[in-house]
Amino acid sequence: MPVRRAGSDFVAPARQEHVRAHNLGLLLQRIAADATPVSRIELARATGLARPTISRLVDDLLTGGLITEVGPDRSRSAGRPPIGLTLSRTGPAGLGLDMRTGSLTACIVDFTGAVRHLEFAPRTHPVTAPEQTIDDLAAIAKNAIGTAAAQGLTVAGVTLAVPGPVQDRSRVRFAPAIGWRDFDAGARLRAALGSDEVAVAVDNEAGLAALAEWHASDRQLRNFVCLFGDFELGAGIVLDGELLRGARGWSGELGHVTVEPDGSTCACGAKGCLQEYAGLAAILAAVPDAEQRSGALSHQTPAVTIGVLADRLPEVRAALARAGTALGISVGALINLIDVDTVLLDGSYSLLATWLTDEIQTQIRDRVLTARWSPVEVRAAPIGPDAAVIGAALTVVDDVRRDPSTWITRPRS
Repeated sequence: MPVRRAGSDFVAPARQEHVRAHNLGLLLQRIAADATPVSRIELARATGLARPTISRLVDDLLTGGLITEVGPDRSRSAGRPPIGLTLSRTGPAGLGLDMRTGSLTACIVDFTGAVRHLEFAPRTHPVTAPEQTIDDLAAIAKNAIGTAAAQGLTVAGVTLAVPGPVQDRSRVRFAPAIGWRDFDAGARLRAALGSDEVAVAVDNEAGLAALAEWHASDRQLRNFVCLFGDFELGAGIVLDGELLRGARGWSGELGHVTVEPDGSTCACGAKGCLQEYAGLAAILAAVPDAEQRSGALSHQTPAVTIGVLADRLPEVRAALARAGTALGISVGALINLIDVDTVLLDGSYSLLATWLTDEIQTQIRDRVLTARWSPVEVRAAPIGPDAAVIGAALTVVDDVRRDPSTWITRPRS
């Protein structure tokens, strides 16, 4: 694995630690990809590495708590059966955090990707107060870290899901729906947690939701759009099994494409954004004043409120139909550009799929050039409202899986 020095044609030999780090990642990815325990012999065959090298690397992964040995599978071969290796259910874990219209949420996933803890806390301060919101999130994060420790897990990092573009995995450039602009959420969260041992990152909620749904499909979904709705309307786009981030990591702001050039003014400052026609707030605006004043549904989330009222109020059903049409027009244009075969309704939209799916499907059928011979499936996402926070936690696990050497060499307190 040669290294090219900047500004030179000279190719330097790879340092030994780089080779070791590469091979550790190679082995760990191979173990993670197999549904059943993998033996050392199988790893040698699959990677081409020498058995002594395999043994040393496996020992490092075992010592780091990233994998564990399981009893031999006597059904796989005659003679002495090999000991299997699989991802550890103790050791490193990921912590995801997110903000919703009604709550703050924390999620712990272990190194296998399994959810081990999901916690909700009511918002005690307006989400438009970024510093206080981050401090509240830090409080729920600290509780989740303690819960993880009680289960034998060590939180390797924290990722916060936010409804807007993020620079350098830390600074929220502009999140119109919650009023955050040029706010370094990562730095504030790092300070509020009061620990340098836990890595902190911030990422867009729609992209994180798409990653969670991709994992949930056992990575069988290869080309899809994840329409995520809560504060903001965004799109997580996965092409060929990779999340599409764009040149600066800011792709997916579907809520701010124009559907009506002379339409109402959006919180972002532009006119006629999709958010103004298909966002939850736009749908809720159809709820009669008497219903809003009654307070009977005040304890419910916006999506649940819309769903309950849609069963008995024609004006709410009409608002959902208008939202579905606007979503379908915008997604249809997107599909004409990027060619995906599945659209998942995620976040709060997953709870409204009954009223949105047909309208979206109709617009896609009428507007996507290839839809006549290559239909696009529109359906509720399997995970739904928890997708962003689970995806946030999974990014921590994925980072360790890609470069396990950073975890293995990490100082332990």
